[in-house]
Amino acid sequence: MDQNVLHEVTEKTKALLEEPTCCATAKEAAQRWLAAIGTAAEKQETARYIAELEADIMPIDQLIGFATSEKGAAYFGAETAAGIAAHAQEIKAAGAVYCDCPACALVEQILQKKEQMLG
Repeated sequence: MDQNVLHEVTEKTKALLEEPTCCATAKEAAQRWLAAIGTAAEKQETARYIAELEADIMPIDQLIGFATSEKGAAYFGAETAAGIAAHAQEIKAAGAVYCDCPACALVEQILQKKEQMLG
């Protein structure tokens, strides 16, 4: 992997680990990937890390669906869920494909480097 890409993804990964909206499985994959850098396991862990990030990033339609559901209202609280749904619909109308919470935004940025990471 190109050193500039490695540096950029490493920094974004470290930031991802600090985000409260990042799920535990993504954090575990991030930690495994960071630990594997420069080892024989790096290529395998890179593929696993990318697969985990792809599974965890929240598509905007899924966020809207959850935020407008009874489960979403119960999880976030009715007022917060309504605000999240309105925001999600607004960013979707502007072209967003994914949730824009800090964790999802970092994941999207990392995934933009997927081909360079795997190449």
